[in-house]
Amino acid sequence: MHAITDWLARSSGLAVYCVVAALVFCEDALFFGFVLPGETAVVLGGVAASQGNVSVVVMCVVVALAAVAGDSVGYEVGRRFGPRILETRALRSHHERIGHAEELIRKRGPAAVFLGRFVAFFRAMMPALAGISRMPYRTFLLFNAAGGIVWGTGFTLLGYFAGSAYQKVERTAGTAVAVVVAVIVVAAFVVWHVRRRRRENETPSKSDEQS
Repeated sequence: MHAITDWLARSSGLAVYCVVAALVFCEDALFFGFVLPGETAVVLGGVAASQGNVSVVVMCVVVALAAVAGDSVGYEVGRRFGPRILETRALRSHHERIGHAEELIRKRGPAAVFLGRFVAFFRAMMPALAGISRMPYRTFLLFNAAGGIVWGTGFTLLGYFAGSAYQKVERTAGTAVAVVVAVIVVAAFVVWHVRRRRRENETPSKSDEQS
C-alpha cells in the first residue's frame, strides 16, 4: 500500500487516473476494501490534482464512474452466487460485521446502499448484499450512483483542498523561517555595531587618563 501511495504522490497524467480508478473499482467489485480502502487512493488523487499533476474535475468524474461500475459488478456477483460468497475464506472472519450490514440493508433498504458508501467495510460488502437480497437493479443503481458521486467528489475535493492547504502552509512556513533568520541576522549586526562603538568610545578616554 505504501508503495502505491508513494507512486501516486510522485506521478502525473493518465497513469494516475488509471491507478486510482482501478483501486476504487477493485475495492467494490472484488472486496479489496478489507485491505485497501479506496478512499485513500481517491484522496491522493485529489492531492495530485492540487499539485497540477491531473485535473481535479476529470479525477472526480473518473472516481465516480469507477465507484458505480465497481458496485455494479459487486451487485452482480451477489445476485449470481448468492449467500455462498459469504462463506468464502476472505469473509469467514467478518460474520459479525456482515450481519450488521445485512441488518442495515433490511432496515434502510436502498438507502443503505447510499449510506454504506461512506463506511469502508460496508462499501465493499453492500453491493453484493444488495444483489443477494434481490434488490431491483434500477433501484440499486440510482442509490449507488448518488452515493458514488457524492463520495467520489467529496473525497477527491478533500485531497485537493488539503493538498493546496499543505502547500500554502509549506510556503508560509518557509517565508516565516526566512523572516526569523533575517531578524536574527539584523539583530546580531546591531549588537555587534553597538559594542564596537562602545569600545571605540572607551579607548580614547583611557588614553586621556594616562596623559
